Amino acid sequence: MGEYAISTVKAYTEWKPMLTGLAYRMLGSMMDAEDIVQDVFISWEKTPQEHVRHPKSYLCRMVTNRCLDYLKSAAYRREQYIGEWLPEPIITNHNAETDPSDAFVAKESLTTAYLILLQQLSVTERMVFLLREVLRYDYDDIADIVDKSSVNCRQIFRRAKRSLGDIPEQPLTLSSKQQALVEQFTQALQSENTDQLLDLLSPEAIVYFDAGGKALAPLRPIFGPERISRLFAGIVSDAPPDYRFALCEVNGQPGAIAYTGTQVFAAISFQYCGNYIEAIYIVMNPEKLQRL
Repeated sequence: MGEYAISTVKAYTEWKPMLTGLAYRMLGSMMDAEDIVQDVFISWEKTPQEHVRHPKSYLCRMVTNRCLDYLKSAAYRREQYIGEWLPEPIITNHNAETDPSDAFVAKESLTTAYLILLQQLSVTERMVFLLREVLRYDYDDIADIVDKSSVNCRQIFRRAKRSLGDIPEQPLTLSSKQQALVEQFTQALQSENTDQLLDLLSPEAIVYFDAGGKALAPLRPIFGPERISRLFAGIVSDAPPDYRFALCEVNGQPGAIAYTGTQVFAAISFQYCGNYIEAIYIVMNPEKLQRL
């Protein structure tokens, strides 16, 4: 019993960050990912160790199965979602020594654009793609986890890669150029300098809002620098006098958290293209901001 308790603690310490990262990429919700992983380890404690030949793969399979069950129930809720749906934002510039999940977060791309692309895949495609592309599992291990043949998994992975197309390469180390763009963006908003804002946006710029019907925000994407700058001018003019921005790393890239007083009211992440901002993702749904 003592060996099993130690094994459970070791499994939790070593694999919880990896399992949480897998579930988050599957679901787009860190809150739900953490709940699923916690539930998996509760079940793991009740599983006789001698029945498990490959603990890591076994835990991955438990997590992916629970994600599958969740997504089946979430499909209806997503159809009923008001406005654009964006992944739950996470701040990723914590100290990895004090937050073990950051050790995994820092190794892989968690950009908002990447997570949105993953949502285009079927659940099975997403599972196989993440296990292969992110966790670097071989096809035999993936086959065991998703209960399909290795040949089938290879085909599913190829199909997923084809569906996603060329995923933009985003450097995992923060670019000073990107940080400067975010600083200039927030300065332009606070100073109501529309000319400066226009200079920062690419000609194909687009902004997405996710408020889930719980905050006032556009229900559809806004396209083009001129329309975006007019929209932000109206938002800023109606903003309370104590609103401010805190610059931080959001989903692995330079971003910002917007506050009124001490209350978070938005998380902002970006997609960059050279010297310009190409996409802006603004999450205002208070249920998705609880962990910030």
